[in-house]
Amino acid sequence: MKIEKLDINGKKESIEVLDKIFSAKINKRLVNNVLYKTNANYKGRHAKTKQQNEVSGPTSKIYAQKGTGNARHASRKAPIFVGGGVAHGPKGELAYKKRKLNKSEKRLGIASLMSEKIKHKNLIVLSDFNSEIKKTKEMFSILKKLEISNSLIILDKSSKNKVEKSIRNIPNIKVTDVNHFSAFDVVKFKKIVFTVSSVKELEKRYI
Repeated sequence: MKIEKLDINGKKESIEVLDKIFSAKINKRLVNNVLYKTNANYKGRHAKTKQQNEVSGPTSKIYAQKGTGNARHASRKAPIFVGGGVAHGPKGELAYKKRKLNKSEKRLGIASLMSEKIKHKNLIVLSDFNSEIKKTKEMFSILKKLEISNSLIILDKSSKNKVEKSIRNIPNIKVTDVNHFSAFDVVKFKKIVFTVSSVKELEKRYI
């Protein structure tokens, strides 16, 4: 299929892109599954409490089972005592398994999301950046002219080296490359912006 390509001056041309990515069937159930797993893996599971078997101290019975008039107890390490173990507390990062995302899920999920972005006219392809842009003010004026805001900008390596410093401090913009974005990033931002080279790099994964 053909979509519009813009240069930094706003001049429009057309570019041929892979139907398999940009005109795929939108599978919302798959996308929900991919987002659920991605979001679950982002969460840090650092909190941890000591269970009864991890608390240091003697395991001897604190007093006789019968005849004291008190409740029956074993050791001081029981959760009922101050300084004892914690029942049902968080168990730390190692106790939680990472949710597995296979390659097919990732690719089909990204294709569904990209197709949806094109459907709502929220995907833009720019010409590669041939010269370095050093000033944030200059980069901001280019983005404003092209109506690029609240966007995930996926650049090729050459373009990223030339504009990353001038674009990274602009609010509601995230700059990345083809190897370092996820379905969660695509959903988070309203618009997706590619360069011609970064589109070609993405397409190579699907061929």
